[in-house]
Amino acid sequence: MALPSTPTVRTRVTREPQRAVYEREAAYRILDEGFICHVGFSLEGQPFVIPTSYGRAGDNLYLHGSVASRMLRAMKEGVPVCVTVTLVDGLVLARSVFNHSMNYRSVVVLGRAAAVEDSAEKTEALRALTEHIVPGRWAGARQPNERERKATLVMRVPITEFSAKVRTGPPIDDEEDYSFPTWAGVIPLEMVAQTPVPDPKLDRGVAAPSYVRKYSRRKT
Repeated sequence: MALPSTPTVRTRVTREPQRAVYEREAAYRILDEGFICHVGFSLEGQPFVIPTSYGRAGDNLYLHGSVASRMLRAMKEGVPVCVTVTLVDGLVLARSVFNHSMNYRSVVVLGRAAAVEDSAEKTEALRALTEHIVPGRWAGARQPNERERKATLVMRVPITEFSAKVRTGPPIDDEEDYSFPTWAGVIPLEMVAQTPVPDPKLDRGVAAPSYVRKYSRRKT
């Protein structure tokens, strides 16, 4: 088992601390299953939280977008960011409304980002982003040309200051509510890929590859 990291004052979980997870390996499993994060930052006194895709390679998260992106330009200027990834595994229905909850896994990463300027790292970051979302796609699609690369800003967020939080299991009711006559339990939730829908302009001779037909976010 991976050794736990030491939480900082900012990342130590204070609400329901028994759900805190500080092991890097466990946090990476959550990050690797998700592919949408929410990036929080403040610009001229106005807070923003922007959803975007991400990829992980080693101890870094990579974000990308247009060079005109306000979020990425702010990150390039060095504003502090908070990157959050959440996976919802179930709706927890308790006997009392107050004790309803969700089963979830989440990771919060704090820090500052740096623009990826090195050409080789930029290529690797774009590959990591693509492979993180659809493994196998990088080799199966046309890769970015020089014009597209210049129009794309890639930011690196070191996974240095982080924590994870996990809730599992049944509802937790007040003792006096266990006799209340209503159903209680968990409605499990899972992201499930549907049957792929081909582009109407797709050549009929091009079959969907295995990574499309068997797409899943569950990591083994």
